[in-house]
Amino acid sequence: MICIHAWESIQKAVDFIEENLANDIEIEALARNACLSAFYFQRLFSRLVKKPVREYIKLRRLACAVTMLENSFTPITDIAIECGFGGRETFSRAFKETYGISPSLYREAPVGVSFFDKPNLLLNYTMVDEGAPLITEGIVLEFHRKTLENPVHFMGVQGIWRFEHGKMLGERPAINEPSAIWDNFHAVESEIPRIPHGRRVGVSYHGGAPAGYSTYFAGAEVEEAVLSVKETPFVRWILPPREYIVCQYEAENFTLLMASLGKMMKFTRYWLKAHGLRADGFFPEIYPPQREKYAYMEMWIPFIERENNS
Repeated sequence: MICIHAWESIQKAVDFIEENLANDIEIEALARNACLSAFYFQRLFSRLVKKPVREYIKLRRLACAVTMLENSFTPITDIAIECGFGGRETFSRAFKETYGISPSLYREAPVGVSFFDKPNLLLNYTMVDEGAPLITEGIVLEFHRKTLENPVHFMGVQGIWRFEHGKMLGERPAINEPSAIWDNFHAVESEIPRIPHGRRVGVSYHGGAPAGYSTYFAGAEVEEAVLSVKETPFVRWILPPREYIVCQYEAENFTLLMASLGKMMKFTRYWLKAHGLRADGFFPEIYPPQREKYAYMEMWIPFIERENNS
């Protein structure tokens, strides 16, 4: 008797959906291919993918449409059909419900948006030791413990963004508010007295944000002495000395790195739990100077031991 894991059946369904976004996709056919009743297929899909089947299909079609709006001059009606919405009215309604603006306004003035990523369920059932690289979807991940002896100082800009507890990048289809904060940072970066070839940081933390929001800081590394300057329009942030789990992400290019970041962050959360650890507050994204032949970033995660590893 041949047995397969439940996640393998759902991953096949996810792969099929991605390859057929422009076509009619029937839940009954997906369930038959998974050798499940429609009821149990939908229940298992929602459990593993974190979205009902129909909503997931809609969100992946929207991701397809956003890419076409950004990178082509294809008429919006044609985009609606090519991405499986059937017509412009249905597409425009789904787009506005999700992102708060119409497709035509988005095309005229693009803003950063977040997708609901196509999941890689294998990552939920794979484990690697510290120092052992994992390669998936063109990304190389590697985990190390590192003790930071001295603080690292940054100066930049900050803002607030709507935060859903428990939802990570790749699980929040909405306007990507941190991307606007990065845009603000890049607009003034040349005015910051940064360390030549220093690091950049993006970090989310409470920082006095109102309920339902989180503070996000984007900045560049500076010498400690710069922080003593009283008159400055910039915000200061310090990476404090302590022990961290440093997750290294490497890809052929920055676009691929960013496109897969949500999945990698979810795997990091899974990795911490499997090792009896949990993140302790903030976990900054550190961007060293980019190397010539590939893209690279690190996530520095302050951690504490889980009580009874629970």
